[in-house]
Order: sequence, then structure tokens, then C-alpha cells
Amino acid sequence: MRITIITVCYNRKATIEKAIKSVLSQNYPDIEYIIVDGNSKDGTKEIIESYRDKISQFISEPDKGMYDAINKGLKLATGDVIGLMHSDDEFFDKKAISRIAARFNADSSIDGIYGDGVYVTNDTDERLVRDRIGGVFSLKKVKGGWLPLHPTVYLKKDIIDKHGLYNLDFKIASDTEFLLRYLYKYKIKMSYIDKYIVKMRMGGMSTSFKTALEVLNEDYKIYKYHGLTAVQAVFLKKSMALRQYITH
Repeated sequence: MRITIITVCYNRKATIEKAIKSVLSQNYPDIEYIIVDGNSKDGTKEIIESYRDKISQFISEPDKGMYDAINKGLKLATGDVIGLMHSDDEFFDKKAISRIAARFNADSSIDGIYGDGVYVTNDTDERLVRDRIGGVFSLKKVKGGWLPLHPTVYLKKDIIDKHGLYNLDFKIASDTEFLLRYLYKYKIKMSYIDKYIVKMRMGGMSTSFKTALEVLNEDYKIYKYHGLTAVQAVFLKKSMALRQYITH
């Protein structure tokens, strides 16, 4: 089984090398690694080029934002299973992809998997900000506002080919629409791995809080877009998550 990992980036000189090394250090032997850069101007491209012989495909050109870049990567992907590694993040350990592949191999009927993740501060101490435990999947949880942590989600390529790419009508929370479409509308079969998959870095506190508010607003529109009846409950539940950005 070949697993495709896609990293998209723009002006991420400070973190891109850690993300690349994290992918290259995985002990799984059959990884296709695709990097889509938005024509960075800060030296990011030069760092990526230094690993060019270990990267399956690399393109650098202007895009319409992160989700447009992800869609470019998805169109290039040839693996049986596809997941994302954001340019600010790392895998939790070297066995993450091996565990994902093992789960798919153990049950050919599943369409996707997800796991756990942690948020850490963007400094040398990497202090824990939030521990995100996915828990066993259920459609009831999805209807109530829960979604798996996006960077832990790995889906079969044929499922993505069938149900479509990221919706560019949503600028900052298209991952919410993508997951709702797959999990709620099409009810694909998901499996939970009770292991940490990713370590995600936070930005500055004010920036993170501002971004969280913007995402919350777009999330609200997305839930209405999908016709979910529990919009107010979802909004309240997601609003409570903002405390994570205020208290740390």
C-alpha cells in the first residue's frame, strides 16, 4: 500500500524543514511525498530544494490559498491512501504512518482513519496547549459538532476521487466542509486509531484567538450549508473550545 502525504506551504522558512524531516523519518517504506508551495519569497523554496531527491513531487507557483494548494496536491497524488502534513506540524513519532497502513491492511472495508493529536507552543519548550483525543467514531457525535482532527485523517484515494476536493467557496474552514461532506453527507466508514499521530504548533496567542473566531463564523455557515438542524448546539459547543486560546 502506497501512502501519499501532502504538504502545502507559503513563506514557512521557520518550520518547513521540521515538517519535511518528520515525513522522511517515518519507518514506513512506501510513501509518496508531495509538496505544493505558493511561490514563497522567504527562503522556503530553497530549503525544500535541498531535499529534492527525497521528495516525490514538488511544485511552486501562485495559488488561491491553502485549500487550492491542497487540491493541487490531491490531483497529483497516486497513492492508495492520502493524508496531509501541514508545514507547521510534525508526526508524533516515526511509526505514525506504519500504524495507519496497518489499520487499512487489517480491514479492507474502511474508507478512512483518524487518530489523536496535540497542540504545542511555537517555541523551543513546546509546552502543551491542548490534548486532542478523537475517540471512537459515531455519526451522532458528528451531528453534535464533533469532527476528527483534520491532520490525523487519512482517506482512500478512490473515496476522494468519488466525493470530491476541498470547496474553495470557504476560505478558512474548508476542512470542516470537507469532513462534514464525507462523514455526514456520504457517511463513509471511518476507523479510530487510539494513538497520537500529529504534533501541531500554535501561532501567537492573539493571532490564534482571532483566527479561531473567524473559523467559528465560517463553521457556522458550513453547518447550515449542510442542513444540520442542531446549528445552535454546534455553535455553542465550538464556542467553548475558544477557551483553549484564552487560558493558555
